[in-house]
Amino acid sequence: MLALKNVMTHYGSIRVLRNMNMTAGKGEITCLLGSNGAGKTTTIKTIIGLVKPSEGEVLFEGQRIDNLNTPQIVQKGIAIVPEGRRVFPKLSVEDNLLIGACMIDDKKRIEKNLLKSYELFPRLGERKTQVAGTLSGGEQQMLAMCRALMSEPKLLLMDEPSLGLAPILIKEIFDTIVRINKEDGTTILLIEQNAHKAIAIADRVYVLQKGEIVMESHGEDTLSKERIENAYLHKTVDKAV
Repeated sequence: MLALKNVMTHYGSIRVLRNMNMTAGKGEITCLLGSNGAGKTTTIKTIIGLVKPSEGEVLFEGQRIDNLNTPQIVQKGIAIVPEGRRVFPKLSVEDNLLIGACMIDDKKRIEKNLLKSYELFPRLGERKTQVAGTLSGGEQQMLAMCRALMSEPKLLLMDEPSLGLAPILIKEIFDTIVRINKEDGTTILLIEQNAHKAIAIADRVYVLQKGEIVMESHGEDTLSKERIENAYLHKTVDKAV
């Protein structure tokens, strides 16, 4: 569904992504791991059109999208759950969700998607008139996820959904990611630092280091998954020490 081919992305003269090749298969969960500064968020911005690659191609369903602007890319069926939630703090929960459905003009579909959001996370239904800025961090993450799903995306980009959450909420978020993928068939590209959780649910795993893919695994290659997890976690521990 999504492919990055020899992508290079710069901020001015600073190269962030280098010869990046990555694929997200239709109906799969693809995980991109990397430490802070590795280029994970730049990858998301390059896919969604917020940053243009200086070289290479970004393809969605076989067609190039790196020459399109962000609204055009979104219209093709790509939605994003940004790092840090980015909810509209002064609007109600339901108004935040309705913003996610701004490209749908069918009221019945919008109502159906609202009900689905409240079924996915009942707490949002209980707080639908509450101002979003007063929600807890976990509830805001739920809201950001459902806001993206309101557009009925084919591909869901998720940037650090577990960041800053308590372990019990992290489990709920990851369980929901799997549910969205399995029940709706939504293709998911998951950007994460929580290697253990992400690798456990992923069909494909890539490790990004200094803007380059340095390790990858896909399909039933569980041995490579284990090697990635061991190598990535070992490196993370070394940096912490």
